[in-house]
Amino acid sequence: MEQKSWTNPLSGEGNCLGSRDKHSQQRKVYLDYNATTPPAAEVVEVVTEALLEGWGNPSSSYTAGCKAKEMIDTGRAQIARMVGGKPEDIIFTSGGTEANNMVLFSAVEHFSAAAPGRSSNGADGALPHIITSNVEHDSVALPLLHLQRTQKAEVTFVPVSTLTGRVEVEDIIAALRPNTCLVSIMLANNETGVIMPIGELSQHLASISQKRAAQGLPKILLHTDAAQALGKVEVDVQELGVNYLTIVGHKFYGPRIGALYVNSVGQTSPLLPMLYGGGQERNFRPGTENTPMIAGLGKAANLVSLHVSSYNAHMTSVRDYLEQRLEAAFGERICFNSRFPGTERLPNTCNVSLLRPSILGREWLSQCRYLLASVGAACHSDRGDSPSPVLLSCGIPHEVARGAVRLSVGRETSKEDVDLIIKDLQKAVQHFETQQTQ
Repeated sequence: MEQKSWTNPLSGEGNCLGSRDKHSQQRKVYLDYNATTPPAAEVVEVVTEALLEGWGNPSSSYTAGCKAKEMIDTGRAQIARMVGGKPEDIIFTSGGTEANNMVLFSAVEHFSAAAPGRSSNGADGALPHIITSNVEHDSVALPLLHLQRTQKAEVTFVPVSTLTGRVEVEDIIAALRPNTCLVSIMLANNETGVIMPIGELSQHLASISQKRAAQGLPKILLHTDAAQALGKVEVDVQELGVNYLTIVGHKFYGPRIGALYVNSVGQTSPLLPMLYGGGQERNFRPGTENTPMIAGLGKAANLVSLHVSSYNAHMTSVRDYLEQRLEAAFGERICFNSRFPGTERLPNTCNVSLLRPSILGREWLSQCRYLLASVGAACHSDRGDSPSPVLLSCGIPHEVARGAVRLSVGRETSKEDVDLIIKDLQKAVQHFETQQTQ
């Protein structure tokens, strides 16, 4: 296929994020990679190829259909390789929200369907019980609140530790009940970058489930939303020991499509469809496959498989440099909200608040000419001046949380970019200090 020219949407040309400011004539520096990432050039190329050559129905036998089927099979294999699974364990979805909902509602339905066959035990007559943390993404928290409100499930939101910023294994174990059927904990938090102890948790749950089986109690399934971790740290479903893992393409330079890893779907890990239709994806997710997006997701996954170590090293270096420059520029006037002693975190995430003068995070950003960032999760952009519930749950004081800004670096963020936005942030603070003295 003929090579097509492609411009990085963050390079400063032809895009509202990367275009040159008509007033400042300076490039913008995007530091909101935890919200979304631009598609990699290789991904755009594969998506274009799929649009041109794989436009046929993948269930058809003519050339364009066979090409589409081939691209889907390749994408599935690439995604499986990225997470250490098998191609048959991958189910394509529209995104992370759908994948998370599939897991939650499947767990509830499976528990209810199996209930009549259970022996007399503490789970009889009880609603299915699900455990999660109090810092989950809305695509987990809100479906669970809905299930709780409609009395279809009992839900326990285990608080994260204010010392470590993570949910502790012993607290989850303490929350188990005879009717517990699922634990859903994110792999890494989108605001603090804190990595949760999923591997350790799975080992404990496996041991407990063996003992529960002898008592006629339901197996405890484990789900993790890996949206923030993929592309930044190594993710291996075998090491994590999970039944389900959510994959979100636009978080690792892929298209806005998702996938769900299911360990031995229908056997070790139950999965029930939320949609009914033509039987695609083995009836678990019917609907004619979105070949271009699947091919792009596969290519993005392949890049991660090949380069995640170098991505990690680069982002760690730039993030550490960013925090060093922030400390040098502001000293005791700032507070790092994403640093918890002894806790592992993502290599790209820095959550910081300005203490003096005390201003809202969104106000600090509004005075920046070059920096493009956010105050937290994109899905909470409408919360106004209210502080992040995630930061409050982690023990960050209310006034400090109100001033928080999340800075998340990417694969191509440079130290020169950091130098520019440090000056930008300093000038913004000078603006507020001037206002206060007037």
